[in-house]
Amino acid sequence: DVQLQASGGGLVQAGGSLRLSCAAAGFNFYDWAIAWFRQAPGKEREGVSYISESDGTIIYGDSAMGRFTVSNDKPKNTVYLQMNNLRPEDTAVYYCATVEKNVGSRYMEFIRHWGIGTQVTVSN
Repeated sequence: DVQLQASGGGLVQAGGSLRLSCAAAGFNFYDWAIAWFRQAPGKEREGVSYISESDGTIIYGDSAMGRFTVSNDKPKNTVYLQMNNLRPEDTAVYYCATVEKNVGSRYMEFIRHWGIGTQVTVSN
């Protein structure tokens, strides 16, 4: 079974940093791409990043561009999201998810599995 567990969230002041981790089990990174998405109360899901080992594609959402970096550690089957220069509007629950391969910028339409998210709260 595909399992995903996001962790690393917390409370941070604006301008601070957090590194989220996504522990994956039941598949390898050549089977599925991985997306990070977030959801704030009363708002729709927002794509944050997409990383595909099968074709080497990395995509960032507009809000993440230039501030967030996604990477994976294949031996550990873990994907990381380094978030720098955090802003109050980044406050949300962050989830990692499997995505069908080779879908590029439409990745939010092809999410297939996701686990429990991790809360990120950025204070002024």
